[in-house]
Amino acid sequence: MDWGDTPAWAAFVISAAALGVAIKTRGDGKRSADASETAAAASVRSADVAEAALADQRRMEAEQRAAEAEAARPRVRLAVEFVGAYRYRLKNDGNAPAANVSFREDGLPYLFQLRGREGLSLSAGEAIDFQMRGAAGSPVPAQLFAKWDGQEEHLPLRVPPRR
Repeated sequence: MDWGDTPAWAAFVISAAALGVAIKTRGDGKRSADASETAAAASVRSADVAEAALADQRRMEAEQRAAEAEAARPRVRLAVEFVGAYRYRLKNDGNAPAANVSFREDGLPYLFQLRGREGLSLSAGEAIDFQMRGAAGSPVPAQLFAKWDGQEEHLPLRVPPRR
C-alpha cells in the first residue's frame, strides 16, 4: 500500500462526514424554522385573544360604571299611605325632590282635596296629607296616576284600601 494516498483518503472521509453533518444540520434548521413559524403564529393568536379579552373587560367595566352611576342617580319615589277616615298621605320616599307633581284628572275620585295641587313639590322624605273620597258608583280608585318634572308619563301610585 502506498501511503501517499492516505492524506487524500483521510480528506475524503472527513469531507463525507462534514457532508453528513451539513445534511443533518439543514434538516434540523428546517424543523427549527417550522417550529419558530408555528410559535410565531401561536403568539399572534395569543395576542389577538388577549386583546379581545382586554377589550371585553374594558367594555364590562364601562357597563358596570354606567350601571353604578345609574343606581346612584337621585330618584323620586312617590307613595300613597292611608292615614284614617278619608285622609291619605302623599310622600316622597326617594332621594330627589319631586317638583310640579300633577295627577291625571280622569283617574281622580269624586272628592280629591290636596293643598297646593297646582305646582306641588315634595322634597326627599317630605309628605303631605290630603283627602280623597268616592261617591255613589265612583269609589276611591286603587291607584292614582302622577307625574313630575323629569318624569314624562304618568306613573301609577297604589292607593291602599281603607281600614
